[in-house]
Amino acid sequence: MGAAPAASNVALHDETLFAPVRSQTAFEETVDRLGTAIKLGLLAPGMRLPAERELCAMLGISRSTLRQALTALSESGQLHALRGRGGGTFVAYPQRPAAPPSAELVGRWREVCDSRLAVEAGICVLAAERASEEALAALEALVATMEAQVVDFGAFRRSDVLFHLGLAESTGNQQLVATMTATQGEMTHLISLIAHPPAVLRSSNEQHRRLIRALRARDGGAAANVIAEQVRATEHVLAGLLPKS
Repeated sequence: MGAAPAASNVALHDETLFAPVRSQTAFEETVDRLGTAIKLGLLAPGMRLPAERELCAMLGISRSTLRQALTALSESGQLHALRGRGGGTFVAYPQRPAAPPSAELVGRWREVCDSRLAVEAGICVLAAERASEEALAALEALVATMEAQVVDFGAFRRSDVLFHLGLAESTGNQQLVATMTATQGEMTHLISLIAHPPAVLRSSNEQHRRLIRALRARDGGAAANVIAEQVRATEHVLAGLLPKS
């Protein structure tokens, strides 16, 4: 059995570790910040995090954002909550994963994300120029479908893949569709390793809505920026939840 949970101490108040989160993707950056601190041992097993109100003030985020991040870290096994007197949120003691990701996959995840960004940003520029009303309507229908699937990650992910393939198809370039298919395949291997609470999926789907609005406005730059934001958000979550390479 592990040792009794330790109370939070002065190390938790380090100004660098808990400096305010300033990214537009506050949830993802919070997961990155806390998850990386746990992996590096800056937040030790058994250590209790500050109370939610205090932690929100330190990080400069809302309570709902903090709770989403704590949920993701708990579902990945890095944190656990205890109720009652002396309870709180604690750093979990390391547990051996049932099916750890390969060292090769962990070692190149940033390259996979870079490839996705390069491919999909270009596709967005072309889609803004070329997407037909029929193609845009199909993308909007997938967004509505995903909104109803946020409690079922498997179903959501299948619709998500169809959305990104539909985005590529809207350019009329079959080579780009093939490239997008390969890119989404690599991303699927990565994101299957991390937790996906409904709040995270809703945030992702809101980015899909913003992307469609940019496409309808024929603004390729804005569409590419939305994709860049989505990729960076995924990178933050992966950095916080994947094993340290």
